[in-house]
Amino acid sequence: MVPGPGETVYGEYAEAVLEEIGSRRGDIAAASSVNTLYIGGGTPSVLPLDVLSRIVTALPGRDWEEFTIEVNPEDIVEKGEEYVRGLLELGVNRISMGIQSFDDGILRWMNRRHDAARAEEAFRILRRCGVDNISLDLIFGLSQMDEATWTDTIGRTLALEPEHISAYQLSVEDDSALECMITKGRYVEASEDQCRRQYDILCERLGEAGYRHYEISNFALPGREAVHNSAYWRRVPYVGLGPGAHSLSPLGVRSWNSCSVPDYSREEEVLTPEDIRIERIMLPLRTDSGIPEAELRSLAGDAAVDRLLSEGALVRQTNRPGWIRIPEDHFFTSDEIIRELI
Repeated sequence: MVPGPGETVYGEYAEAVLEEIGSRRGDIAAASSVNTLYIGGGTPSVLPLDVLSRIVTALPGRDWEEFTIEVNPEDIVEKGEEYVRGLLELGVNRISMGIQSFDDGILRWMNRRHDAARAEEAFRILRRCGVDNISLDLIFGLSQMDEATWTDTIGRTLALEPEHISAYQLSVEDDSALECMITKGRYVEASEDQCRRQYDILCERLGEAGYRHYEISNFALPGREAVHNSAYWRRVPYVGLGPGAHSLSPLGVRSWNSCSVPDYSREEEVLTPEDIRIERIMLPLRTDSGIPEAELRSLAGDAAVDRLLSEGALVRQTNRPGWIRIPEDHFFTSDEIIRELI
């Protein structure tokens, strides 16, 4: 049987990733302090199980503490329970699903393949198959989304009782379709006040429901925080494989792969002391854990720290003596606060 175009592309993709795994075994071994695996970067759920299996089994064998894969709701509904059980047999124990919204009009505007009903159906399929650690992604900061629509999406998300929720503000990327719409006057971006109001509603509703707001964009039931992503904010070395993936070596070298498929290339840069200083300030301050006050003062200086403390943009942690953080009610303006420190 002659393989179809899709099968050929998947096979070429797998061969490219397998070649990279073989050439970077030393990097993978060096970044072994966090025992996690994350397959993301769009919609990996379009890949057949045999392709995923070839990639996963080629990695240095280990019993992953956390193995996450990103999925699209429509793929889960179309492929069904057999596909989900296949993921579990591969060792997947956490699934991140891009819901984005429970409003069908917004989903159509975003060119999503699923509608609200299919998203809920996909979630139920995951639960029926025994997936007990599910993260749902939401988008806010849309000018056409009123408070009632946003509140409804949050309510329907909470009704599903996922272990984890990520919520990201809509961003305008250079040369994107959205930027083109804005340039042509076909879309008006949401105001900062509207985005702030939507973020505040999110924080309030999820806090009332018992979710810990452990990072600016991430909320989890106690004990269900993402192990893999938390390592990024602690600057733990990691290896990214495949098109568009990024890596950080123990020696402070950051590398990234081009996005071309399947023939992607890899580039790298050595982080300067100033790059590292900025990251040591920025990354922990994205979290509710924060940073030791003495460390922040050594990195940013006393004057900036004292000024932000007096303004309430930084607070000392009563349950963690010696540590300092951005309080939740200032998370929305965290970029401005961090700029004052760097």
